Amino acid sequence: MRHLGVLALAALAVAAAHDVAAQAEAPKLRVIAFGAHPDDCDQRAGGTAARWAAAGHAVKFVAVTSGDAGHQTEGGGALARRRRLEAQEAGRRFGIAAYETLDNHDGQLLPTIDVREQVIRRIRQWNADIVLAPRPNDYHPDHRYTGVLVQDSAYMVVVPNIAPDTPPLRKNPVFLYFEDRFQRPNPFRPDVAVAIDEVFDLKIRALDAHVSQMYEWLPWVDGQLEKVPAEPRARLEWLRGVRSPPLTDAVREALRRRYGARADAIKSAEAFELCEYGRQPSAEELGRLFPY
Repeated sequence: MRHLGVLALAALAVAAAHDVAAQAEAPKLRVIAFGAHPDDCDQRAGGTAARWAAAGHAVKFVAVTSGDAGHQTEGGGALARRRRLEAQEAGRRFGIAAYETLDNHDGQLLPTIDVREQVIRRIRQWNADIVLAPRPNDYHPDHRYTGVLVQDSAYMVVVPNIAPDTPPLRKNPVFLYFEDRFQRPNPFRPDVAVAIDEVFDLKIRALDAHVSQMYEWLPWVDGQLEKVPAEPRARLEWLRGVRSPPLTDAVREALRRRYGARADAIKSAEAFELCEYGRQPSAEELGRLFPY
């Protein structure tokens, strides 16, 4: 039995080496994710971003607003600075290449041409292969309008006369939405799901960098502030508990399509829906974009 265990471990090591070699040979991806606030990308795509980054792909997070309204006792420029530093630390913990916070006011975001061009420029400057964003139906207007802004940029990134100070892309990226639980007008459709069990603790440590949100603002909004532990290790355990939602049936089925029999053992995953704007990848290309 021990001999069989050694052989099994050796087989796993060989398979892992083959996976690493295959990823090393594949072209490196450039991924940019947009969230309304400086913690949104982290919550919806942080595990997948960490996996991309660990494989050598270039990942950037962009917060479209500064987050200067997201607190019960702080606000304005001081809160914006605090949240920018939190985002940068979270990006460091994820291992991603960049985390940018734009200077638009939290709670006042509108899908204007000016902000649309901010988004277009970031996608072009990053030379993105993949663009992630929220769907444009959500409880928060900033989330909705971030989705609209990215949708409105999906074609314009290739149009030379739009934001002409930044060269247009010659190849349209693949645009995808983050998962959400909203049902109207249409429920989220998981076209791809990524297992993140192996990086889930890393994701929690990165979310832990957003102290103003994870341990202050969001618990206060939910009426749970008194339940937040004071001790750092206890805080991490508490955060792990509140940021571990059960997988939906639709996401579980998407995991089965991707991972086969292993899917039922997966505890944590992030899922994405293809936007009908931008490039439409084949199933084979989608597998290369999410090589996990």
